[in-house]
Amino acid sequence: MNKVLSQLFEVASKKKRTIIGLMSGTSLDGLDIALCEFEGQGTETRMELREFVTMPYDETFKKEVKAIFSKREVDLERVCLLNAYIGRFHADLINKSLQEWGVDATEVDVIASHGQTIYHAPASLHGIADMPDATLQIGDGDHIAMGTGVITLSDFRQKHVAAGGEGAPLAVYGDYLLFSKRNQNRIMLNIGGIANFTFLPGDLDTSRIFSTDVGPGNTLMDAYVQQQFPGTYYDADAAIARKGTYNQALVASLLYHPFFEQDFPKTTGPELFNLAYLTEAQRRSDTEHLSPEDVMASLNRFSAVAICGALTRSLGDAVFEIFLSGGGMHNPLLIQNINELLPGATVRNTAELGVSPDAKEAVLFATLANECLVGEPIPFGPGKRRVPSVLMGKISLPE
Repeated sequence: MNKVLSQLFEVASKKKRTIIGLMSGTSLDGLDIALCEFEGQGTETRMELREFVTMPYDETFKKEVKAIFSKREVDLERVCLLNAYIGRFHADLINKSLQEWGVDATEVDVIASHGQTIYHAPASLHGIADMPDATLQIGDGDHIAMGTGVITLSDFRQKHVAAGGEGAPLAVYGDYLLFSKRNQNRIMLNIGGIANFTFLPGDLDTSRIFSTDVGPGNTLMDAYVQQQFPGTYYDADAAIARKGTYNQALVASLLYHPFFEQDFPKTTGPELFNLAYLTEAQRRSDTEHLSPEDVMASLNRFSAVAICGALTRSLGDAVFEIFLSGGGMHNPLLIQNINELLPGATVRNTAELGVSPDAKEAVLFATLANECLVGEPIPFGPGKRRVPSVLMGKISLPE
């Protein structure tokens, strides 16, 4: 047997596994790196977060990714080059983090890499006849494996699509394994570039678990800030939006799209919710005259209304607690808007469940890798459309 395959078998046979989870989101703030210790699998999974860091991206990296991100027409050679470049760059950031933590790469069993999404194309969005759902993340796993010397699992979303899903959201799998609790209905709300949530029923019935994208989280706000305030990448502490007042006509126009009427679950991305979408909404609502501050306040309100509307529409009168994660939880005006729109809900964050909300997505991909190695597909049941019961991850060997 190939010695690395033998090593992989040994890893799967261990009582405890050390797994690094990686997440690089659409905000391009940096690479989230979570060093996790796993024991068990399935509903018996026990996870300890040993270390976490976000390694910031430099301006060159951001510029390179933005040149091809979420665009229908790009330089194909650049895509090809960046697939290798990002893999090597992420390997370097992992090596630097391990050195800072005083952890040798030989102590790490596997790496779980999400990659960098550059285009998300569910059939409901692209609308091209006879073409399937599709999504594309780059940052090749082989380059990470070779650059770190650690077995790497990557490309998780492709299996999800191949099995009948839309490639997102994937949080449902890890949310169920790590955060379900008997007798407590929980909403795991992640506000990244796109906002999504998982409903975890207190009776632990997997057939009732529900996960969906709901619309923009930070993506439109970030894009607008970057356009209007060069050198600024996001609205820190909602400082810009707080100076403005949201315009109800613009918010209503932003909500005027068939996506919001589609059945759940569903998925979307910046391919829809981008600056062109905002421009059209302003034209339709005759709000081109608004100040940047008023537009930012309106985009903030829009994200909150989309999130809360999806929760109330899909869950009705169910009593639940909300646990936040993702960059949007640091936006105080967004959280204020959510609290105002859901006055009866309890809103907390995942730190109360033992996982840093900033680390949660990286931890979830580490969890997917653990399941790929030692788990069994979660029996969501045939009626759970777009949540296939599959294990995910392609394996790259370092030799």
